[in-house]
Amino acid sequence: MKLSNYSSIQEWKKLQLKMPNMKKNILKIASILGLITIAAGSCSDKTQPPLEYFPDMYYSVPYEPLTKAQDPYTDHSNQVPAFSSRNGQTGLGPVEGTISQNKDGVLPSPTPKNTDDYNRLYDKSLQITTSPLDPKNEKKDLERGKILFDHTCAACHGIHGDGQGPIVQSGAYSGVPKYTDREITIGSVHYVLENGRNNMGSFAGQLSPGDRWRVAMYVMHEFKNGSNTPGSSDSASNEESDNTTANTQN
Repeated sequence: MKLSNYSSIQEWKKLQLKMPNMKKNILKIASILGLITIAAGSCSDKTQPPLEYFPDMYYSVPYEPLTKAQDPYTDHSNQVPAFSSRNGQTGLGPVEGTISQNKDGVLPSPTPKNTDDYNRLYDKSLQITTSPLDPKNEKKDLERGKILFDHTCAACHGIHGDGQGPIVQSGAYSGVPKYTDREITIGSVHYVLENGRNNMGSFAGQLSPGDRWRVAMYVMHEFKNGSNTPGSSDSASNEESDNTTANTQN
């Protein structure tokens, strides 16, 4: 029994002596395998890596409102219940209680790209003589248009549209024309509110598309006698004066 224990101790000591060599061999083998892996990876085609971690980080799933979303790296289609119930369409309706930011349903006009485009669209706006808003709400639209004009425009244009608002009267700003001296239509007033003109900036950030039309309606109704023809009131008065002059000379 004692001899057996003695031989076991001797074998254990021999094994302990061999352990450092075994650890060194394992490290050598691991180093060689690591170098081989690095070398193989560096020589491979970089556009087609052999292994991808988190492929959804490389390829984002495109969500088109009216089409079915497909994962580009697998055959798995998006099965989100809200999408599946709409045949895969990802464009969902507003949640309950959502407040519409464009309840009038009026879209902004095309944005001019340069000066020539601005002038072209402005000339085109002069031909617009009606508002896209519901005519049944004209009275309410004019009432709101007055409130918006007084809050937004009267500081320069004046409450009478004569270009003598408080800012102009203070001497801080000048050159604001009278509406009666301008050849405008409801379309051109809306266009200037949306895109600005000369020293006047755009009010698209302060007024919604529908409210811009309401202000334009109010301007035409209050300061142009409800006329929607370019310079109709001015043209009519000029024609009368010209005819009077001609008759006097004759």
